[in-house]
Amino acid sequence: MSEILYVVVPCYNEEEVLKETADRLEKKFSSLISAEKISEKSRIVFVNDGSKDITWEIICGLHEKNKIFSGINLSRNRGHQNALLAGLMTVKNFADIVISMDADLQDDINAVDEMIEKYKLGFDIVYGVRSKRDTDTFFKKFTAESFYKLINFLGGDIVENHADYRLMSRRALDGLEKFGEVNLFLRGIIPMIGYPSTIVYYERAERFAGESKYPLKKMLFFAFQGITSLTVEPIRMITSLGFLISLISFLVIVWIFYKHFTGETVIGWSSILVSVWFLGGLVLLSVGVVGEYIGKIYLETKKRPRFIVSEFLNTL
Repeated sequence: MSEILYVVVPCYNEEEVLKETADRLEKKFSSLISAEKISEKSRIVFVNDGSKDITWEIICGLHEKNKIFSGINLSRNRGHQNALLAGLMTVKNFADIVISMDADLQDDINAVDEMIEKYKLGFDIVYGVRSKRDTDTFFKKFTAESFYKLINFLGGDIVENHADYRLMSRRALDGLEKFGEVNLFLRGIIPMIGYPSTIVYYERAERFAGESKYPLKKMLFFAFQGITSLTVEPIRMITSLGFLISLISFLVIVWIFYKHFTGETVIGWSSILVSVWFLGGLVLLSVGVVGEYIGKIYLETKKRPRFIVSEFLNTL
């Protein structure tokens, strides 16, 4: 018996690319169903994350035209990670396997075949990983690679050059449901599930149409969100740095007393000024990092819903 596959596609203002994405996915599903690799009950699910354009109207039109298309409409914009989680949790009881991918057609749809084959070999999670970054600018490539190395150095466990293009079994989705964080970073959470996983390599294409939803400012925020959501290592580093500076300060005090009792005069205006500015900046930075963690604790304790589904279009 063929597995039921649901593909979850978060959408935010994707009116320019959505029809092309739907067309390509429909053709892929048709070929997979014809080859009996997936069941006829398989569906393509677009998650509307509070779009301000006609994205939801297009999704409704696709659903009316062909029941292979399903739609989830969130009550308001909740961000990519929450929209993706909303899709995964909404469809997990209807599918045997779920693949998540972006709507911009940068993820190679043809990698779906290999993902399904890997699942049949016994893997619950199959990560889609970029084979190269030739289409990226030097700055984007450098910052992306630095981010992966930094977060793994700080204690996170994420797959390098992997975004959110992955296959998950129903068992893996049940495991994901047990993670109740409000501050989501799925790339770091999913490896924590622990079931057998593997990698499928693919070449990432240029965006088909429209503008990227992750400019530099959002990318930096996303990176900081990921680090502070996965590990407390930055706080430990602040503690270690505090001990180091205290040790240096103690040695400087000993040196000052030595100079004083030997009768030598030290003109220290510059060194004092530099020290004051350095320590002041360090204190502000440390307070900011600690404040970020306290803010996350505040949000977690409120247990606010990570998403609210206002409408779910699905024909079984």
